[in-house]
Amino acid sequence: MKNKNQPSGEKFKSKIGGQALIEGIMMLGPNMGAMACRLPDGSIDLETWEENNGKKAPWYKKTPLVRGCVSFVTSLVKGYKYMMKSAEKQLTEEEKEEEELSSGVVNVIMGIGMVLGIVLAMGLFIFLPKWIADFIPVVRDERILRSITEGVLKIAIFVAYMAIVGLMKDIKRQYMYHGAEHKTIACHEAELPLTVENVRKQTRFHKRCGTSFIFIVLIVSIFVMCLVPSMDKWIRMLVSLILLPLVVGISYEFIRLAGNKENLFTKILSAPGLAMQRLTTREPDDSMIEIAIAALKPCIPEDKEEDKW
Repeated sequence: MKNKNQPSGEKFKSKIGGQALIEGIMMLGPNMGAMACRLPDGSIDLETWEENNGKKAPWYKKTPLVRGCVSFVTSLVKGYKYMMKSAEKQLTEEEKEEEELSSGVVNVIMGIGMVLGIVLAMGLFIFLPKWIADFIPVVRDERILRSITEGVLKIAIFVAYMAIVGLMKDIKRQYMYHGAEHKTIACHEAELPLTVENVRKQTRFHKRCGTSFIFIVLIVSIFVMCLVPSMDKWIRMLVSLILLPLVVGISYEFIRLAGNKENLFTKILSAPGLAMQRLTTREPDDSMIEIAIAALKPCIPEDKEEDKW
């Protein structure tokens, strides 16, 4: 029986990446981006736009450390933008008219929701681990031990959070679309025709997934914070925020390395993220695979060299 945690006939590593949306998928390639969504009537809605991640990409998208921060921020911004657009596509005409009438209120609510989301993330992954560690006498004043404890707590909170939200019906479907995204990219990297049958056979686990990236960020943050002297938890929280761009930049270079090389080090580096994808991806149905194929096709560049990671 094939191990679904291994690449299926991978012949090259593609630069194309994606994100699961609400009843849809966004793909970003070297020169084009695309969003495909399943509309309430069953049809597929496709939007495309130009990207600049290929040979003519600006310097800040090519410079080590800097490119990681830029990629992280742009991914967050685009992810939020197209997540909202995919949600709008699920509305009926009557709901759209009501939304237009109350668009100002909706924008305010969305803005408040985004701020609350950022505050929640900071509370869960920055403040809470430091607050808990502060109550453990044996690690409180030991710099390295405290940093390791805080890192382990962050990972535990992250795993628990993803598992809990995965119990929600809508999130389960997003996890299925996430699986469809990975399987379709795997099919593309195996240089097989993009058909539902071919995609269905592929692995749903991918080393360059955002889930793996977050895990590497959490691990790198442990090593970086080991260099920070013992201090009050509020100051440590501030230092964590200041050092975040450095941590993200280093993590991005690690995930590039893990994506390019096959050795013991990169396998160890990729293992936690791949294991986590058992929670954040699910096996998709054929209709979801059709969406992933529709989103991927416009992003494949004519020059194959531009597509190589």
